[in-house]
Amino acid sequence: MRSNITQYDLIAPNSLDAVLQILADSPDHYTPIAGGTELMVALGAGRLQAKKLVSLWNLEELRFIETTPDAIIIGAGSTFTDIRRHPVIANEFPILAQAASWTGSIANQNRGTLGGNIVNASPAADSPPALLAYDAELTLISTRGPRTLPYRDFHLAYKETALEADELLHSIMILRNYDSYKTYIRKVGPRNAQAISKVALAAIAHMNLGRIEDIRVGVASMREYPARLTATEQSLTGKTITPQNIAAARASIRP
Repeated sequence: MRSNITQYDLIAPNSLDAVLQILADSPDHYTPIAGGTELMVALGAGRLQAKKLVSLWNLEELRFIETTPDAIIIGAGSTFTDIRRHPVIANEFPILAQAASWTGSIANQNRGTLGGNIVNASPAADSPPALLAYDAELTLISTRGPRTLPYRDFHLAYKETALEADELLHSIMILRNYDSYKTYIRKVGPRNAQAISKVALAAIAHMNLGRIEDIRVGVASMREYPARLTATEQSLTGKTITPQNIAAARASIRP
């Protein structure tokens, strides 16, 4: 059954400060909506529970990609097309660029935002494995001020995150220190395009004379939320790539 659109209320403030004030004044009443690629599907299917929506679409304060000598900072309102086309991301963070190219159709990439993909908290989302592998840091904002936390600590349980009711995800920061790292990403789905992943994995590793000095592995569709495979990382760190060590790493993934 399709939703009755007259039962929903959408407001579109013209500034980030106005949005934050609305969330502060009525926490749990308004649900932020950016590109709408997830919420509009729920609306069309008649299962969107949130009746009051506040639009974040095209707020300049959230749609930006900034580079510094040490890091890249991606605004939560940046679309997957923005990410896919950015030269620094393509050159220095290839698995994030690849994940962006996997996200839905071109139309989805033009509307869907990185922040929405994170906050929606789907265990099968495309961007989290790459962000986990790159050890991204999130900045959350509210009228109370900003706070930061490692992305690996953001997801708490199925569809549960560390985001408070009056907070928004502002930006995602990744350090620019992975030039010497090998990278790998793979998504397995029912078809080659516009598919929800059955399993997805992204990994980066720093090697020295055949030994793994540092490795980060992020996964989707393997647990109730996107996660780092810390046990697998620990099983490989300091090791060389041998059949025995590969077998041990595989065994560490099993519940």
